[in-house]
Amino acid sequence: MRLLLLEDDPTLGEGLRDFLLQDGYRVDWCTTLAQARALVGEPYDAWLLDWNLPDGSALEWLRSLRAKGDTTPALVLTARDLLGDRIRGLDSGADDFLVKPFAPEELCARLRALARRVAGGAQRKVMGPVEVSLAGRQAWLHGREVDLTAREWAVLEALVLRAGRTVSAADLEALVLGLGGELSSNALQVHIFNLRSKLGKEAIQTVRGMGYRVPLAQAAQAAGPA
Repeated sequence: MRLLLLEDDPTLGEGLRDFLLQDGYRVDWCTTLAQARALVGEPYDAWLLDWNLPDGSALEWLRSLRAKGDTTPALVLTARDLLGDRIRGLDSGADDFLVKPFAPEELCARLRALARRVAGGAQRKVMGPVEVSLAGRQAWLHGREVDLTAREWAVLEALVLRAGRTVSAADLEALVLGLGGELSSNALQVHIFNLRSKLGKEAIQTVRGMGYRVPLAQAAQAAGPA
């Protein structure tokens, strides 16, 4: 998942960024609303928003984005723990709350829950002969686990989280690498080719002139492969 982290505390922000990076996320860290506003339009899987920033309220910014139709999942990080604050946050468009101080492991667990919610609520998703576990970062073909590289998984995850929708090559590259990342001219095509070799040619569809997509996923009917 590619995350936008909006946190003005340098110690907390750096610590969260480093922990999330080690856990396999792509993280763009901002310390002001102005920096975050400059990234509107960038593809993200979730926002992590500190409530109060030096230049305004992230909650008011979130409210304005929701009014414009942006549905990117948002998790608010705040020291406020009153019921009224939580209600205000949820009514402003937050999907979840995490009260400071918190363990980074809990943050990752909540992100996995957000990912499941976005993907339709199931732990495992089935796309024909392919089965994917977003939480476990695993994929199977005809019940046999497939070994994927970190970059291949990042590409597959970005598409599965948007199953049924076409993702442009530029957005897919941004989701996989985050800000400042750069793939060689044919690296993305190589990763797509490798995924098709491992999961089948129909696992990832090319929409000519537009990008790539995976079929709409369904929840696994059974516990799935061991």
